[in-house]
Amino acid sequence: MERLAVIARLKPATEAEAEELIAAGPPFDPAAAGFLRHSVFLAPSAVIFVFEAAEVEWRVDDLVDAQFFHPLLAQALAAWQPLIEGQPQLARERFFWQRGAAAGEGG
Repeated sequence: MERLAVIARLKPATEAEAEELIAAGPPFDPAAAGFLRHSVFLAPSAVIFVFEAAEVEWRVDDLVDAQFFHPLLAQALAAWQPLIEGQPQLARERFFWQRGAAAGEGG
């Protein structure tokens, strides 16, 4: 399993709007998209979307590409645009620890 985070800087005073979008849930079916886990972290100045799956980067790419073909997904992702400052960044996992995992396995 691999994990990938998408980090986006929030414009000032948009945390409440971001909270509302997060509360509505993902604009896609995470299981149908092939994800094992999906979570969202919110800070006053950033939102972090975490995806977990086999070949996770390909699955996230497919999800981004799907917005051009699926109007509801495009509309949901467009709702984030006024809140985001700059270009979102990908963060690839470099360390993971889990109790019970053998040394060097990470999970």
